[in-house]
Amino acid sequence: MSSSQQHVTKNIRAILLKRIVTSMLLAGAFFGALNAHALDAVTVGLAIPPAVHDGAPYAAADKLGLFKEEGLDVKLIIFQGAGALIPQVASKRITFGYPTAEPVLSSYLNGGTPVPVRYFYNGVPANTMEFAVLASSPVKTLGDLKDKKIGVGALSWGTIPGSRAALREAGLKPGTNVEYVAVGALGAGFHALKTGAVDALNFNSSWDDMLELSGTPIRRIRYPSVFDETAGNGFIAHRDTFTEHPDLIVRFGRAYTKAQIVCQANPAFCVNAFWAEHPESKPQGDETKNLREAVELVKRRLDRVLLTSDGKPRQAGAYNLPAVRANLAEMQKVGEFPKGDVPIDQIFSNQFVPEFSRFDEAALRERARQQ
Repeated sequence: MSSSQQHVTKNIRAILLKRIVTSMLLAGAFFGALNAHALDAVTVGLAIPPAVHDGAPYAAADKLGLFKEEGLDVKLIIFQGAGALIPQVASKRITFGYPTAEPVLSSYLNGGTPVPVRYFYNGVPANTMEFAVLASSPVKTLGDLKDKKIGVGALSWGTIPGSRAALREAGLKPGTNVEYVAVGALGAGFHALKTGAVDALNFNSSWDDMLELSGTPIRRIRYPSVFDETAGNGFIAHRDTFTEHPDLIVRFGRAYTKAQIVCQANPAFCVNAFWAEHPESKPQGDETKNLREAVELVKRRLDRVLLTSDGKPRQAGAYNLPAVRANLAEMQKVGEFPKGDVPIDQIFSNQFVPEFSRFDEAALRERARQQ
C-alpha cells in the first residue's frame, strides 16, 4: 500500500471513529434525558416545616440521589397543620402526606365520611410528644399541670387530642382546669416558656432537645405508658394509590428508609446537607458547637425512630397494630374520641413494609461513612 493510500485509510478510520464516538455521546445524552424524563414526580406534604432533626433525611436523599435511584423526583410542600394537609391527599392533589393519626381516626367516628387515605409508613413508632417545664418549675407530674397554661404551636395541631387524653388519664379536665395556649413553634414557644407566658410546652421530644441543648434546663413529663407505641406521624396515600400505583409507595418508602440509615451512619453529612438546602436554618456563631448540637439532635431523633426503647432495631415503617388499638381504646375511654368501631387494619397498613428494607444495608452504611 502506497503512502498516499495509507494516508487516505488513516483519514477514513479517523472519520469513522469520530462518528462512532459522536453517536455514542448522542445516544448517552438521549438515554440520559429519557431516564431523567422517566422519573416519577412525587409530592410529599408536611404539616409543619422540617427542622434539622427530621429534615436531614430528605436532604441526604437528595444529596446522594437516593430518590432518583428509585426513579422518583420528590418535592416537599408545607401546609399549615394536618387539617390542611390531609384533604390534599384525599383529593389527590399531592401524592403522599405526613400527618399525625388523630385526624384520620376521628374521621371514622364523627358521623361524616371517612377520608379515603391509608397510612403505609410509620414515621414515628414511639410517641415523641411530651410536656416540658423549666427545671425550676414545681410541676413534676401530669397532675401538677392542674390550673396551668400549656403552650402548643397552634390550637389546630393534630397532636392535641392525644395530649388531652394524657391529661384526662391523670384526672385533669382540659378546657376547665388546664388551658391550651397557641404560642407558635420552636423559638416562639421557647420564649413563651422562658418568660412565664405558659407553664409548660407540649412539643415533640426533638424540639425539647433543641431547647435543652441551647442552654435552658428543662424537666420532661411523659405521657402514660399506654401511649408509648401510639401511631404518630406517618406517610399516607390515597386508597387508590395502593391499588393503582403500589410501586410508588414501595420506592418512596425504600428511599426514605435508606435516607434514615445514611443519617444514622453519618449524621454530620446529613446535617450539612440540610443546612446546604436550607441555609436560613443554619445557626450563627460557633460552627463546631452548632454542628455538634445538630448531630446530637439527629442522633436522638433516629434512636427514637429506628430503635426500640431497649436499643433493638425496629422494622422500618411498621405499625404495631395492637398498640394502636390500645391507644384508640384509651382515647375513647377518656372521651377524646366517640365510642365506635374503627377498622384499624384498613387505616394502618403493613402491606409494603418488607419492601422498605430490601437493600444492602451494610453497603449503604459504608457509602454513607465515606461522604
